[in-house]
Amino acid sequence: MRPARLVAVFAITFCLASPQAFAQYSGMSMRTGPSMNVGPRININPTIRYSPNIRYDGYDDPRPRPRIIQELNQGPPDDGYTPRRGASKAKAKSKPAATDNTYVAKEVLIEIAGSPTDAQADDIARRHRLTRVQSQNFPLTDSTFFRWRITDGRSVDAVVRELVAGGNVRAAQRNNIFKLQQNAPPAAVKSEGDPLQYALSKMRLPEAHALSVGADVTIAVIDSGVDVTHPELAGVITGTFDALNNGEGPHHHGTSIAGVIASHARLMGTAPSSHLLAIRAFGSQKSGAESTSFLILKSLDYAIAKNAKIINMSFAGPHDPAMERGLAAAAAKDIVLVAAAGNAGAKSPPLYPAADRNVIAVTATDQSDRLFAQSNRGSYVAISAPGVDILSPAPDGKYQMSSGTSLSAAYVSGVAALIIARNPEISSADVRATLTSTARDLGPKGRDDQFGAGQADAFSAVSAVIPAPVAAASDSTSKR
Repeated sequence: MRPARLVAVFAITFCLASPQAFAQYSGMSMRTGPSMNVGPRININPTIRYSPNIRYDGYDDPRPRPRIIQELNQGPPDDGYTPRRGASKAKAKSKPAATDNTYVAKEVLIEIAGSPTDAQADDIARRHRLTRVQSQNFPLTDSTFFRWRITDGRSVDAVVRELVAGGNVRAAQRNNIFKLQQNAPPAAVKSEGDPLQYALSKMRLPEAHALSVGADVTIAVIDSGVDVTHPELAGVITGTFDALNNGEGPHHHGTSIAGVIASHARLMGTAPSSHLLAIRAFGSQKSGAESTSFLILKSLDYAIAKNAKIINMSFAGPHDPAMERGLAAAAAKDIVLVAAAGNAGAKSPPLYPAADRNVIAVTATDQSDRLFAQSNRGSYVAISAPGVDILSPAPDGKYQMSSGTSLSAAYVSGVAALIIARNPEISSADVRATLTSTARDLGPKGRDDQFGAGQADAFSAVSAVIPAPVAAASDSTSKR
C-alpha cells in the first residue's frame, strides 16, 4: 500500500475513534483569542435560555476594540479567559429541555378583584386543591394577584380552566416566563463618549444633547440587577426595587441597559441627566436570567407608584393577559412603554411585551445600518436603533461589548427621555409619533417589518418638539 493511502486510512480511523481528534485533524480546533476581564461570552440562539435579547462579545478578532476595553477595565492582559473554547462549552450546556420552558410548572397565577380577605382566598384555594405561595395587591389594576401551587397531577392548563369555570376569580393563567434579550480620557476632556460608541453619531446624540439631556425624567429599568456603584451611573439611580428579594448582586444585562441610557463618565449615555429606577425582576440562574408574570407585574406596580415617565423592558416572552392589562393601565397614565422586539430570529412569532399595542417595539441595527441577524421581524416593530457591538458598563466598574435588541430598546427609552425633558407636557402618544416620524428610513422605502419606521434620530426627534413654556416646564419638574 502506498504511503499516501496509509496516511488516509490512518486519518479516517483516527477521526472515527475520536470526534475531538477529528476536529483537530480537520482544522476545526478551537482558537483562543486575546483574554480580557470583561465577563463571559454568550452566543445568541433562540433555544438558549440565557439572555436571549443580548449577546456578549467574545473579543476574538484582531480589531483594536479589545485593547480599548482592556484599558477601560484596567485589568491584566491575560485573566485565563478563552472566548472560543468557553463559548463551545456554553453551547454544550444549553441544550433545550424536553419540557415546555415558557411557564412555571405546577403553578398558576390568579387575579381576584379588589382586596379579598385571607379567608376568601383560602376558600378558593381549598376548593380547587391549591396551595398559596405568594400574593400581592396591585392598585394599578384594582386587584390582587396570587401565585398558587398545584400539588397533584393536574396540568396547569387544566387548573386554569377549572378556576375560570368556577366564576370566583377575575382571571387565571399560567405564570409565564420572560427572558432578557441582551474611556479612555476623563469626561471633562472628552464629554461625548468613547470612539467605539458609533451609536452617538448614528443617532446624532451630541447634537441632540445641545437641546436636551433628559434632565429629571424618571425611567424605570425592569431588568436584572444593576451595579448602582458603577462610576458611569453615579448620581442617576434615584430608586431601587428588588422584586425577587433574595439579595443577588448586579448583573451584566441590567448594568449594560442602565449604562446605555444614562452613562456620563468615560461613556456617554442617551439621556445622561435622567433619573433611573433600577428594578430587579430577573434572577440569575443556571439557565439564564429569567422572570415571571407575577414578578414583572410587581415591578410595573412599583414603577408607576414612583411616577416613572418611561418604562424600559428589555426582555421577551409569550403573550400574557395579566401583563396586557397592566400595560394598558400604565398607558392610560400616559407612561411611555418601550421593549426589545426580541432576538428569536426571522421565523419567530411576535414576542411580548414588545408586540403589545401600547408598547414601542425596538429592533437592532449594526454600524453599517444592517439589521441584527437575530432580530425578530413583524408588523409590531415600530423603530430601530443601534444594538450590535455596543460598548457599555459592566458590574464591578468594568466595561463590556454586547449586542441585541435589549440595547436598542434602551437607546430609544433614552431618546424618549430627551423628548419629554424638552416638553414635559407631551403625551406618550405624541412621543411615539415623534420618534417614528423623525426616524431615518432604512430598508424598503417607508415602514417595513424589519426596521419599522427606520433608525431613531435623536436630534431630529428633539428638534421636532416645541419646548414647553418655562413656567409649565418648571411646574411639571416640581411634580416629578
